Amino acid sequence: MMRFEAVLTLFPDLEPAELTLWVEQRWVQPERAEGETWLFHEIDVARARLIYDLRRELDTPQDTVPLLLSLLDQVYELRCTLKAMTRAVESQPAEVKAAVLAALRTGGGPEVGGR
Repeated sequence: MMRFEAVLTLFPDLEPAELTLWVEQRWVQPERAEGETWLFHEIDVARARLIYDLRRELDTPQDTVPLLLSLLDQVYELRCTLKAMTRAVESQPAEVKAAVLAALRTGGGPEVGGR
C-alpha cells in the first residue's frame, strides 16, 4: 500500500488537489487510514495511472472521465464473466463442450436486441 504523498511522486505534474478530487469523485477509492490520509492499494494506483493517462496523454475532458471509467469497468466485468463462463464450460463433459462450441460457431442461441 502507498500513502497519498507516495502516489503523488509517481506523477510528476499531478497536484495534490487533483488527486484529492479523484478520490472525492470516487474515481479512485483508497482506504482511509488513521487521521486524514489515504492508503492506496495496487488497484488504486493502477486506476490513478489510468485517469492520469486519460487526462494528460489523451487530453480527456474532466466531465468525460466518469463515462469512460464506467465503460471500462463494464468491459472489465464482462471479461470476468466470460472467464467464469469459460471455466464453467471447460468443466463440462465433452459432449456439452462440443454443443456449446457448435452453437458459438453457428451463432446459435437467441439474438441480442430482438433482431
